[in-house]
Amino acid sequence: MSNLETAPAEVACRASGVAGVEVLHPREVPLGGPRALRVQRTLPQRQRSLIGPWCFIDHYGPVQARMDVPPHPHTGLQTVSWLFKGQVEHRDSAGVHAMVRPGELNLMTAGAGICHSEVSVQPDAVLHGLQLWVALPDSDRDTGRDFAHYVPDPISLPGAVARVFLGELAGSRSPVHTFTPLLGAQIDLDANTALRLDVCPAFEHGVLCDAGTVAMSGTNLAVADLGYQGPGSAEVHLRNVGDQPARVVLLGGTPFTEELLMWWNFVGRTHDEILGYRRLWEDADALFGVVEGYRGSVARLPAPPLPTTRLRPRPIPHRPNGKGTT
Repeated sequence: MSNLETAPAEVACRASGVAGVEVLHPREVPLGGPRALRVQRTLPQRQRSLIGPWCFIDHYGPVQARMDVPPHPHTGLQTVSWLFKGQVEHRDSAGVHAMVRPGELNLMTAGAGICHSEVSVQPDAVLHGLQLWVALPDSDRDTGRDFAHYVPDPISLPGAVARVFLGELAGSRSPVHTFTPLLGAQIDLDANTALRLDVCPAFEHGVLCDAGTVAMSGTNLAVADLGYQGPGSAEVHLRNVGDQPARVVLLGGTPFTEELLMWWNFVGRTHDEILGYRRLWEDADALFGVVEGYRGSVARLPAPPLPTTRLRPRPIPHRPNGKGTT
């Protein structure tokens, strides 16, 4: 999915520590025009821009809406599409034509450059899902375009069911290749259920609440809230505090130590690099290729105007004791 903000801010992504559970509340972002699909964005934010290499989290629905995102570019990242309801058609400049369906992972690797489109299959059908970005390390960010599809088997846990789409959890391992250690799993919790998960203590972890009210280590998360737990703990504790089933997505990864600069749909390292990507996209350069078969009203998304000043790292507070600075 594209970041369709008309004036996207630059974000310098850096790891930052925090004790206990930090709750990130979403902000609403419209994707498109008057009938735009509205999403709840929890990453990046000023106080936290990364969980491991996860650098972008959009949560949307359930909502009756039309998704039509024309061809748009990406660099230096992988996109993870995960649906709870609905169906979306994916096309990209690597020649991939695929469907995104509930419970099925679609992972696109942009590498040095790719473009893709996303269109909901049924007009005004109910859509409900996540769009996630994973930053690529400097050693691999110029890798070739790629695409992976995987359908994880559900695994039974005490009072819960999990689907591990990236990494490993509770004895279930995804075969999908990632460039840094990652974890991604959907977890459906029965009503009034407590669940203890053994996790890698070297990972940072985030829990995104999709349905119900879930407590992460005693801290309540509302729908679209993201709970953060820093490295050092070998367990993640979840509790469904309601009398209806609940659902979360657990994300994790080793802290990403490289500084990143994100603007629009580009992940780079410097102002000049981002400027170059934008210019190449506007010039229809072969770096990004062409999406075949897209039949929307706009052939491709134009890049928004750059700020009048140089893109520069945004200060991000360091919170070693869980107490923010400003």
